[in-house]
Amino acid sequence: MKGTERLVGGQLLAQTLRAAGVRQAFALHGGHLEALLKGCVDEGIALTDFRHESAAGHAADAYARVTGELGVCIITAGPGFTNGISAMVNAKLDGSPTLFIIGAPPLREVETNPLQGGIDQIAMARPGAKWACSIPSTERIRDLTAMAIRKAMTRPYGAVLLEVPIDVLHMSVPADQATPAAGVAVRPHSAPAPSEARTLADMVLAAKRPVVIAGYEAANVETAAALRELTQTLPIPVFAKSLATGVLPHDHPCNGGGAGNIAMLPMVGASPPDLVILLGGRMGLLLGGRSGAVVPHAAKLVQVHGDASEIGRLRDVDLPIAADAAETVKALSAALAGRAPEGLGAWCAQATAPRMLFAAGFDGAAAKGIHPWEAAKAVARAAGRDAIFALDGGEAASWAGAAAEVDTPASVLTHGYLGCLGIGPGFAIGAARAAPGRRVVHVTGDGALGFHMMELDTMVRHRLPIVNVVLNNQVWGMSIHGQQMMFGGNYNVITKIGGTHYADIARAFGCPSERVTTLEELGPALERAFACDGPSFVEIMTDADVVHPVTVSMLGQIEEGSGEVMIPYYENIPAA
Repeated sequence: MKGTERLVGGQLLAQTLRAAGVRQAFALHGGHLEALLKGCVDEGIALTDFRHESAAGHAADAYARVTGELGVCIITAGPGFTNGISAMVNAKLDGSPTLFIIGAPPLREVETNPLQGGIDQIAMARPGAKWACSIPSTERIRDLTAMAIRKAMTRPYGAVLLEVPIDVLHMSVPADQATPAAGVAVRPHSAPAPSEARTLADMVLAAKRPVVIAGYEAANVETAAALRELTQTLPIPVFAKSLATGVLPHDHPCNGGGAGNIAMLPMVGASPPDLVILLGGRMGLLLGGRSGAVVPHAAKLVQVHGDASEIGRLRDVDLPIAADAAETVKALSAALAGRAPEGLGAWCAQATAPRMLFAAGFDGAAAKGIHPWEAAKAVARAAGRDAIFALDGGEAASWAGAAAEVDTPASVLTHGYLGCLGIGPGFAIGAARAAPGRRVVHVTGDGALGFHMMELDTMVRHRLPIVNVVLNNQVWGMSIHGQQMMFGGNYNVITKIGGTHYADIARAFGCPSERVTTLEELGPALERAFACDGPSFVEIMTDADVVHPVTVSMLGQIEEGSGEVMIPYYENIPAA
């Protein structure tokens, strides 16, 4: 019919993103996506462009972690897609709601050996994404995009992938033939059953040594507010996995620090917890695996998680609650009605004591050059508690994570279950876009920096206020230290990377840059870096011989003569 409005596929897709509240996307140009990129401009969706697709994906992931909203990555077909796979899998394994939109050759040219084709992108994506789908026609763009958004934003959160062939994206259809974008605002927040809240309250009141471990689903302002209110009348120790750091203010008397501190309770003469409330977290490596060091085997376990299939992954759970973390804390507060176990305050003081042990073990320690702990402390002091930390590398991220002091959840972004090096630049850029009023600090090792150092160009072009700090010990720290613990102090194989002056490279990108070789120089250098309007760069030369305790822990030491087989980073194999 004459006069019927026609809509281009890129318009339909951009309009659906806009209807879902998307205001920012992370991308690298590709001709397959031209209609969508124009649609984003027309719909007022800001585009931050990158030098590598993986970094764009990491930025979308970080944006989702900081805001709790959908992160969007737009990358082209073929090598664009394959470059982005690591970022997609990283978001999937950590439960980060991220939408990857990828291009594809025209449907009408299937099996013609087209440019950037010849691979089944959906088949490749499915094992590494929560959901993956190819849009078969322009008419279906809206409803399938809406479905992708719902998949990403409902529990279990995760990465989803939407493939849009170039002909589908560039063709137009009559407006009345385009399917509607339904359900883009679905955000369920389930509450526990009243009986579950009462049982949880009874378990807390019966416990002598209860603790809370806050996980990914608790890393938000709603859960932080609920926990802060709860601890006013219930002085229960609260420990956190990395993203949930800051769920209680840094100096809160109930803040026990990282979840790993629970394993150090015997070092302060304390007994282990008898009740663990795992709030919005999953069992796995980051909580000590099956060792019982963090979640004691003898302790009763309450697990609160939006994905019921996660509950009971590694052990029996005494009270499973498939619900929202914030709603569960509110329900617990109501059920307790101000009641608390006798002696809980004394237990809280004892349980939070291990967080001081790390500093006591390394403060003032001798080093050849700058001790990495002293470097990390100086960075944390300069950053302040309102900063967002994007941490990358093996031991570098561990030193910085131990030093970081924050008062807001989702302020410490670092490695998860993929253990993916190179996340730092993308995470920092995504965080800067997510929280434009806050300073972002990217701390990395010299090894990890090599993956995506080109993104300094992205930071400079967009004038993002990111302070980049590299702890340069001129080796792959966790790797060489592991090698030497296994095979002797003089052993190393492909783990030395000395000789590069990273500050010189950063300066070439346009970053104000300094190389620091003494502790006395460090404070003034950081002060100058934080005074910059845009990105800055500080290279700190640290002692390669200092070993972080996490390396010893993850290596899995064995007793001499035990007959066990050492398996670095995993459980050792018992003797036959």
